Amino acid sequence: MTDYGHPISFGIFLDPSASDPGRTLEVAQIIDATGFDLIGIQDHPYQARHMDAMALTSYLLGKTEQVHIFPDVANLPLRPPLMLAKEAATLHLLSGGRFHLGLGAGAFWDAIGAMDGPVRAPGEAVQATQEAIDLIRAFWTQPSLRMTGEFYGAQGLRPGPKPKRDPGIWLGAIGPRMLRLTGERTDGWVPSMAYVPPVQALVSQGMIDEAAIANDRDPAAIRRIYNVSGEISPVLEAGIDPADTQIIGPIQHWIETLSRLATDFGFDTFVLGITPTAPVLQMVMEEIAPALRERVQAIRAQRG
Repeated sequence: MTDYGHPISFGIFLDPSASDPGRTLEVAQIIDATGFDLIGIQDHPYQARHMDAMALTSYLLGKTEQVHIFPDVANLPLRPPLMLAKEAATLHLLSGGRFHLGLGAGAFWDAIGAMDGPVRAPGEAVQATQEAIDLIRAFWTQPSLRMTGEFYGAQGLRPGPKPKRDPGIWLGAIGPRMLRLTGERTDGWVPSMAYVPPVQALVSQGMIDEAAIANDRDPAAIRRIYNVSGEISPVLEAGIDPADTQIIGPIQHWIETLSRLATDFGFDTFVLGITPTAPVLQMVMEEIAPALRERVQAIRAQRG
């Protein structure tokens, strides 16, 4: 069992489809008004039917009031790290701290190559991500920046603007080297249940924790954000299985499953890939969220 004791947060995985931009804005504003903590926006610049994730994030931050927004996760091979650092600092300042930087090493390499991006082997992608994290951190904190890496660097740059506080770097990671990098250098882990089911996630949590401890970091300082897809349905299609890749069932099933993901598997934030109609979003925040938080609190109290 793994539980880091963090408060439970809820987000929505917002579809960046360009087919109806007005509807995308409307959904984001409903998410904001309903009281969700986060909006996650996938970043696949080569996908013709998607709007640009960073431009969309900027626009939605300007049209919402409370909800925090992050790229889930930013496509590093197509977004130079120093520009990402400047964008993140700018959005963080303009939104009053409501932007966070989700970062990914890259996938779908043929599509990345089609946009004239670098096609990297797994080891190269990990090294490039490590260098990017170090550059972004330095951009946010240092008065000048001079670094030379295998993939990225800066030669006497005077970075700015500075965010008022660290926006955080949340890493989308699956493989062992990326998981170790998460524990060594980042503020959060962002896997998707579709690719990393709970039984696999528990092993991954251990890798992250070992790397954190080896680098004198508290594992509990790292947020654990889970992209969870599914459907709130009156019909229960399956029980609570650690090998599940989605959640389908009634409200009580969602409460029980998410409570286990929090108190046994270590996740504190659930970014839901569900049909984002106003009634469904209200159901999550009015029925699932409070019951889940109460249940998690009770389990933690019982365990002492």
